[in-house]
Amino acid sequence: MRKLYEQWPFNFGAIHEQDFKKAKIVIAQIPYDATSSYGTGQRNAPFAIINASRYIDELLDAHEGKLMGLDPMDVFTLDEIVVSRNSVPEAMAGIEQAIEKEIVSKNKKPLVLGGEHSITFGVVKALKKKYKDLSILQFDAHTDLMDEYEGSKFSHASVMRRILDLKIPAVQIGIRNMNTEIEKYLAKNPKQEKNIYFAPGLPDADDVAGKLTKNVYLTFDLDALDPSIMPAVGTAEPGGLFWNETIEAISKISKKVNIVGADVVELCPIPGFEAPNFLSAKLVYEIIKAILAK
Repeated sequence: MRKLYEQWPFNFGAIHEQDFKKAKIVIAQIPYDATSSYGTGQRNAPFAIINASRYIDELLDAHEGKLMGLDPMDVFTLDEIVVSRNSVPEAMAGIEQAIEKEIVSKNKKPLVLGGEHSITFGVVKALKKKYKDLSILQFDAHTDLMDEYEGSKFSHASVMRRILDLKIPAVQIGIRNMNTEIEKYLAKNPKQEKNIYFAPGLPDADDVAGKLTKNVYLTFDLDALDPSIMPAVGTAEPGGLFWNETIEAISKISKKVNIVGADVVELCPIPGFEAPNFLSAKLVYEIIKAILAK
């Protein structure tokens, strides 16, 4: 009897046969948005991105059950990582513990789907234990350099301040919104001020790579993109980056450094509006390709 149905796994790209041992990149889902302040709903983003990834024509050959242009064994999707809600510091510790135990200790590269931007702190702490020379490449509309926000030193608005406190250098691209507190901080930290590239436009890849270490963590806040192509974020800032230039920049920079992990954060899915979810999934795919190309 002819089979009249198919079964699509719920993982990134709907890969029919995942193999953790063979995977180079492990996708972690962290549905966390406890410090969100304006737009909320980032906890729903991992599900939306995974779901959208199963329908991108370039990614998926539904009949073969594989990612187009990649060995499907290169990627493995973990089940959701759910962390404590007792406190934000405890949640960050849980993220650090999970990424270290489930991914880094197994010699895999994490690609994390947030969730809000605060999660990056926990992931970076886990990677710092393995890569002593770790640096950060951040795409974002905001510097996230507030010392604290709404009473939390681990807010999404403070994540890069906490990372710099760990003596981890960071290059920030796409920035277009700062307040007086951050301006005063940068005045006292001129080296970091020189590592900020303001939108519109993108810096030269050689210039960026020259300010990074060998081993780099890529964190991509989706509000780096212009709201005309990415409206589904917590704080949509006008005057952002566009698709082709952004993908080209990631590709060029990734050829000059070793990307040891990445995240895509701050998607706030809009019910009934799939375009932002689709874009986010495709961005994840482009980052996977950039990591593997190296």
